[in-house]
Amino acid sequence: MKVIKMNDNTRFKIKEVKAREILDCRGNPTIEVDVITEDNVLGRADAPSGRSRGRYEAFELRDGNARYAGRGVLKALKNIKEIIAPALRGRDVRNQREIDAVMIELDGTENKSRLGANAIVATSLAVAKAAANALSLPLYRYIGGPNAHMLPVPMLILITGGKLAATDLDFQEFSAMPIGAKSFSEAIRIGTEVYFKLGELLAKKYSKYALNVGDEGSYAPPGMKDPRDAFEIILKAIEELGYEEMFVLAMDAAASHLYDEKKGKYHLMGKELTREELLEVYEDLVKTFPLKSIEDPFHEDDFKGFAEITKTLNVQIVGDDLFATNIKRLMKGIEIGAANALLLKVNQVGTLTEALDAASLALKHGYSVIVSERSGQTEDNWLADLAVAVNAGQLKNGAPCRSERTAQFNQLLRIEEELGKSAKYAGRSYRQPIC
Repeated sequence: MKVIKMNDNTRFKIKEVKAREILDCRGNPTIEVDVITEDNVLGRADAPSGRSRGRYEAFELRDGNARYAGRGVLKALKNIKEIIAPALRGRDVRNQREIDAVMIELDGTENKSRLGANAIVATSLAVAKAAANALSLPLYRYIGGPNAHMLPVPMLILITGGKLAATDLDFQEFSAMPIGAKSFSEAIRIGTEVYFKLGELLAKKYSKYALNVGDEGSYAPPGMKDPRDAFEIILKAIEELGYEEMFVLAMDAAASHLYDEKKGKYHLMGKELTREELLEVYEDLVKTFPLKSIEDPFHEDDFKGFAEITKTLNVQIVGDDLFATNIKRLMKGIEIGAANALLLKVNQVGTLTEALDAASLALKHGYSVIVSERSGQTEDNWLADLAVAVNAGQLKNGAPCRSERTAQFNQLLRIEEELGKSAKYAGRSYRQPIC
């Protein structure tokens, strides 16, 4: 057995940073990074990719040539090899904030467009994994410390539209949240049961083609246009299983993609709507259904509209494109009361440190935090650990199928088992988890 001296920190020093081009769940290239310490401890992490992206996200560097129809990431890999790796060699993997700051400085742009946010985020997460492995700690424990114990309510995306599926639904996602479950494992069980029951109902009403799925494994029924139809059939699936008291509904409007800047109006079901008219649509949905969470109800620059709907509706209003996991934008939202929840996407901002700072700021000001996947996810399961690390209370991770989605859910099942009696499921306290 190797004896490690207490003052011997060489095992934490970075010896090598390697990167490769791999495929995400859509078959598009993305980046995987290995951070290896002097003691040969490995930290490996992948960069996810979004299709429905806001203009304020950190920049994803693609090659733009014939390879992979322009989606290759060889430029970003070259930046890791020639710029990032030399700068990180010899640094202590436990110094996450310092290492992230070095990469931000090396890039030198506001949106990480020089090196590529995809290159930076995969490296940042690989450093965290290397540190956790070197300390023989689970990733959630390394990031979150001894108080990381909250299992999130899964925001299960059951029907999809918008940019994520070939349907006539303008709104992007229709979800169910099993807040009445007693544990995460029960939540996943009943959520999965609802998913398959919903498939049966959709096939009967919309034909077998309704079983086709979008980017995140959610059903994409042809012929469905009205958001009320989506919520009604989801509720029917829930009711047929006897779980009426166990679920609430959620949606992502992704309204930036419905907004016509020249006209200042939104396109919804063949009509042009003003902000006020669209707000009336949301009010009607909230009155009609147990809809408790609305993401991006207005376009990404409409802080005033977000403030108005937050004040008007007593539900969770989530800022995704609005905030882009960016501290400056989040602070602006907090100042005027725009939204009351942050969708936390690490690759939106580019480093683990910046994402954790955004989560901390949100929680400090009473905002909910929803740790979120991207439509272009991989089987890398750091997302699950992050949700527990920050005691977020909510995880948005697509449908309970497909390996890149179940990888996160299965990791949470392992964490729940590992935590044992200290594990707590956020349940009905999902917006402000009671730790």
